[in-house]
Amino acid sequence: MNQDPWGPSSRATQQQSSAPTIVNNPQSSEERVLHKWASSVLKEQRATRRWGIFFKSLTFLYLFGIAGYLLWQQNFGAESFTQPRHVGIVEVKGAIAADSEASADSLIWSLRRAFEAETSEAVILRINSPGGSPVQSGYVYDEIKRLRSIHTDKPVYAVITDIGASGAYYIAAAADEIYADKASLVGSIGVISSGFGFVELMDKLGIERRALTSGESKALLDPFQPLEAEQKEFWQSVLATTHAQFIDQVKQGRGERLSDDPRIFSGLIWTGEQALELGLVDGLSSSSALAREKFELEKLVDYSRQPTPIEQLAKRFGLGVATAVINELGLSATTQLK
Repeated sequence: MNQDPWGPSSRATQQQSSAPTIVNNPQSSEERVLHKWASSVLKEQRATRRWGIFFKSLTFLYLFGIAGYLLWQQNFGAESFTQPRHVGIVEVKGAIAADSEASADSLIWSLRRAFEAETSEAVILRINSPGGSPVQSGYVYDEIKRLRSIHTDKPVYAVITDIGASGAYYIAAAADEIYADKASLVGSIGVISSGFGFVELMDKLGIERRALTSGESKALLDPFQPLEAEQKEFWQSVLATTHAQFIDQVKQGRGERLSDDPRIFSGLIWTGEQALELGLVDGLSSSSALAREKFELEKLVDYSRQPTPIEQLAKRFGLGVATAVINELGLSATTQLK
């Protein structure tokens, strides 16, 4: 029996095959947007992390580069022992104090290197300092005298640039000869101890000072207590003794070259021209001119101790500003040559 190709079952099959196919997508439009947003955030985070690593690495390379350069500069002075004939330089810069660039330890270390160098014909102290501690200055003065007695064929000169006053002149007096520029500031052979008194201010503010001591003079020069006449007299005697020591060392170093003008030891400061007339200096010259005139040498080698890389970085970032201000204003408790 023949079936009709156009029968009901055939027509149903045909209708099914011609019906459109529907594909189910598990992600809605909101999910697709969220997926794209999450992907973009991850890409940005990766890019930010890569740039962060790059810049951190660059910063470390920069710091290591600076440290390496400073180390190279510090070690460069070691080559001075292999230099040809030259004049050695030792810088005396800034306030003379135990924790400064011009400390006795630093200057003595530099002086020994300059004197012991076989090819150095002489040593020049290039001074630009307003002074400072009489103890530190005395240490350097004594060491210069000792080195001169050992290296008798190696003269030492002091050359004052902008200023060579007080403790700085104390050091210069140990040299064979002292030179300065005509406008340099020279001298100030005196001693100062400065401070403040807050007694009346504390009374006005109603502040009570409580200081317990064992020994009647233990609170000497306490700025919050009145300065008694006996205390003032005693401290003045200390300053006078220190001044006498200063004068004695200058006279030993300069000898008969000093004039009889009593103002020399009054604490006054003089120009280079005036200092020459008073016998405080031997001539007007510079380090380079002195090397040419005395030894016919152009080469100068700096034997000064160079700060460590950490010290140089700290100085560049201004960590020594507070100390410098305190020293310059005389706010420290130490006695200074001025």
